[in-house]
Amino acid sequence: MISRPKEIIIATVIYFVTMFTLLTAVYRFLENWHFTEFKFFIAGALVFLIAIGWGYVLSALIFAPKQQMEDTLTSLTNDIIHELNIPLSTINANTAMLKKNMEDEKSLKRIRRIEDASVRLKKLYDELVYSIHKEMHTIEKERFNVQELIEERVSVFQEQKRNPFILTMEFYEIEVDKIGFEQMFDNLISNAMKYSSKETAITVTLKNHILSVKDEGVGMSPTELLRIHERYYQADDAKEGAGIGVALVKAYCDEEGIDIHIESQRGVGTEVSLNVSKVQV
Repeated sequence: MISRPKEIIIATVIYFVTMFTLLTAVYRFLENWHFTEFKFFIAGALVFLIAIGWGYVLSALIFAPKQQMEDTLTSLTNDIIHELNIPLSTINANTAMLKKNMEDEKSLKRIRRIEDASVRLKKLYDELVYSIHKEMHTIEKERFNVQELIEERVSVFQEQKRNPFILTMEFYEIEVDKIGFEQMFDNLISNAMKYSSKETAITVTLKNHILSVKDEGVGMSPTELLRIHERYYQADDAKEGAGIGVALVKAYCDEEGIDIHIESQRGVGTEVSLNVSKVQV
């Protein structure tokens, strides 16, 4: 499928070539039949009407089918997303009812696991909605305090009772795609946890316009570090995952104008630093 920028370029080239040919023909006509103000007015009006009509035809031929397809896809995805939300709401409602009637600690523990799974499923649901809307519409930027968002996201990861976290934060407001920023940060934390032992700490620092996530995990060699932004590349194939986390982080940072820098050493760990000064409010 031809992308929208290519469609615009093709339509522009066709339009201007056509109009140039038409204007050349009109000029030759006026030159051969004695130029007068009246003839110039008539020819100019004719060219203007043809220009409007031809532009409308090109727009209808190129953009109308694409818009219709996008409208159909939007309606379809909204219906699917709505249907996905129904069983999720049912699970939450029924687990809440069961929890009220349970006193056995073992059963309550199982209910809490279901609730935790529902929270993660809701997170995936929200990310799916965001991803679909981002492909079809422009996501508006939001102003928020990075410190609050990071503390909230870290608390979610702490519930996994895996790695300890060390936070050094300061109040810092930015204006970006908030959901995308949250997903990007989650990817950084997930990678840090995945490639670290459970006992080692993950350090998150926000100071002097730099947000950094540092782990004491397996680290990467210089060769691996060069390929880290490649989609589906994984430094350690033994670890679970699709290998797209850092690629998505890089894509988001490039889109928002956030400079990203990664330092890593085998057996020492990895530190990802984000310069958020360009998006500071």
